[in-house]
Amino acid sequence: MDFKTIVVHPERCTGCGDCEIACAAKSSQITGPGNSCIRVVSENEADNFFLPTTCQQCEEPLCLAACASEAIYRDEALYRILIRRDKCVGCRMCVSACPFGAMGFDEQRGKAYKCDLCGGGPECVRVCGEKALEFTDTSMIQKPIMLQAASRLAAVMRPRPF
Repeated sequence: MDFKTIVVHPERCTGCGDCEIACAAKSSQITGPGNSCIRVVSENEADNFFLPTTCQQCEEPLCLAACASEAIYRDEALYRILIRRDKCVGCRMCVSACPFGAMGFDEQRGKAYKCDLCGGGPECVRVCGEKALEFTDTSMIQKPIMLQAASRLAAVMRPRPF
């Protein structure tokens, strides 16, 4: 099924953090600027490689499978994964289950949070001056771009020897 999602172009990211600030400012599901639904990670800033990470809106989301309180569900209208905050019991199983580290936990509210695509117009994409983030239909995602991003991600994620 085709749906719109955020595509990351890590080769364009400068690590400015504007996406994180915009997300934290817009989202009503989180408190404080440290709680953003998008995070820019870098193994080492000297490498000049930054990787914005956010919810991948997975086809078979592990966060949904891990949620015993049935607080996580798929919104069929936009095909995005959402959290019913009133049902979230704060167990953090979804946080542990997400292989992308895209689930967060708001300590102040005791609730999990994740990207909800800002209702269909992601603020992080809007503020990204370098166009490192793109909100596009999944049918438009080009395989070469995905392969290049996966290769760079693998290099960042490889464990370093002690």
